[in-house]
Amino acid sequence: MCGLCGVAYDDLGVRVDPERVRAMARTIALRGPDDEGVWTRGSLGVGFRRLSIIDLSGGHQPIENEDGTIALAINCEIYNFVELRAELEAKGHRFRTRSDSEVVLHLYEEHGERCAERLVGMYAFCLLDFRDAARPKVVLGRDRLGIKPMYYARTSEGLVWGSEPKALLEWGTTPRELRPEKLLDYLVLGYTGGEDAAWSGMKRLPPASTLVWQPGGEPVVRTYWDLPTQRLAERTSDAEVLDWLDRTVNDELAADVPLGAFLSGGIDSTAVVTSMARAQSRPVIACSVGFRDKDYDELDLARATAQRLGAVHHTEILEPDPKLATEVLPWIFDEPLADPSTLPTYLVARMARNHVTVALSGDGGDETFAGYRRYVHDVAENRVRRALGTPGRAFAGALGRLYPKADWAPRWLRGKTFLENVARDPADAYFHSVTQLSRTAALALLAPDVGARLLSHDPSAEFRRWYGRVQVEDPLYRVQYADFHTYLPDQILTKADRAAMGASLEVRPPLLDHRFVERFAPLPADQKVRGGRGKHALREALRSRVPSEILDGRKRGFDTPLRRWIAGPLGASVADALESLPSEWFARDVLRARLAEHRSGMADHGRLLWSLLVLEHWRRRHGVRGLSA
Repeated sequence: MCGLCGVAYDDLGVRVDPERVRAMARTIALRGPDDEGVWTRGSLGVGFRRLSIIDLSGGHQPIENEDGTIALAINCEIYNFVELRAELEAKGHRFRTRSDSEVVLHLYEEHGERCAERLVGMYAFCLLDFRDAARPKVVLGRDRLGIKPMYYARTSEGLVWGSEPKALLEWGTTPRELRPEKLLDYLVLGYTGGEDAAWSGMKRLPPASTLVWQPGGEPVVRTYWDLPTQRLAERTSDAEVLDWLDRTVNDELAADVPLGAFLSGGIDSTAVVTSMARAQSRPVIACSVGFRDKDYDELDLARATAQRLGAVHHTEILEPDPKLATEVLPWIFDEPLADPSTLPTYLVARMARNHVTVALSGDGGDETFAGYRRYVHDVAENRVRRALGTPGRAFAGALGRLYPKADWAPRWLRGKTFLENVARDPADAYFHSVTQLSRTAALALLAPDVGARLLSHDPSAEFRRWYGRVQVEDPLYRVQYADFHTYLPDQILTKADRAAMGASLEVRPPLLDHRFVERFAPLPADQKVRGGRGKHALREALRSRVPSEILDGRKRGFDTPLRRWIAGPLGASVADALESLPSEWFARDVLRARLAEHRSGMADHGRLLWSLLVLEHWRRRHGVRGLSA
């Protein structure tokens, strides 16, 4: 993929310095190592870094229209660009390149900002429109699911934007300060989401949105797409699932560079690689990673799939390298992200980049077909909640408060969370199940002054806002819908984008084609969760293609052996981070107590300790000066 950035002044008499724009673009050079472009006109300028995928020689950006009144920079793969190009040529548009990006430029000439509604693919773009020289216009856009990122800030000078926060920080008009609310969100959720970025004064353009700005005004953001909120979808069949799967995978195979796929032992990546093998005559290039800890390793299953499909299979056993967590990842992730799978995700992307420039992934299958364990648990809890009624739920809550918390016990003995969740309302219960730390426990870590400032902040508010928009009486779809607007773009897709771009690798997720998601995410609950397992419709459709040991095996996920890593090669780094985090932010004695409890085996604080390690090295690497006022 690519990276872009830009600036526009309120004062039309101020000229943009192209070297400052070039410096912004160079902060995101990993997103585009193949080419660099800077375009300025008066008070507006845009920078671009290119990873060449289609039309290697002719796809230089930024690109202008025929008369030079509109300029475009776009980070994209547009899967329907051939059809759109033919339509535009029939209307008289003339193309100078074979690239998909030029199609968006001409589509904007026809439809204005609504051009985004015609696009199928992943993209983030900026258009500089000079057709009215006295009122030039900046238009930003982002794809429907939020696969590609876009940040912006309205400053005292005008508007600044970019693919990553580091580009905006380089411009220098946004402070290097963390919003205090995002510190609490991070501790509770492990990531910072919503329209407000972690950085003070900076915002994320939401998925499925466009932004229009003119000098002297405020940005106007418009949503152009959403999943249904008033109805569920019609039931599906095995044949329909396979047809959609094959079509979306086939749409994403276009490239003028080597293309392959990530392959684990799970259902989603196996489904994608199997469809790839059916669609192309040459062997699929598949890339897999594993761990020496067999509880987390799926290499044997991946090897069997690769052999069955005749794939060219590249594998690597991962070893924890403290320098990745403390030096490499903090630069790539310029907002704190505590998911420990960032490390293997980056490593598999780096390994894959040795063999391909584009890799298809299975991201999105769990969200679309309700594959996560938490969805299965949520269905079970709602069933019990309905059966118990109000008095029974109150009794379950009281029993849950008395039930001992036993993280060390076998899963079937861990009833405390289940009992407490049954007593909660469905939205609160689900949110509680996906947090890495309760709000109360997170506040206990903070310095008294910071904790006092955050007493009224609710990290669940964004989730509840989306949950409440769904008018369908289907609790499963309501939590899926909320996840599509929070967890998916802000955690999963942020992780995938930064890790892959950190290795200069383009990753395409066919299971997040918006048409695929529209069809299958709103399926009736029993076509997603049945028999105590998720992904029922996808699982059953694949039985004619995929062995039962994959379809019916234990779901591992792309997790990491954190306890062993913290006890071993990362131990010193964790201890150092806890001593280095600002005392203005945290209660140092509480941090030390958590580390002691973990080391003694009294509690498993692995996720918390990893989160604090990530936070501290993010703070150091990006020169965070403090919390905003």
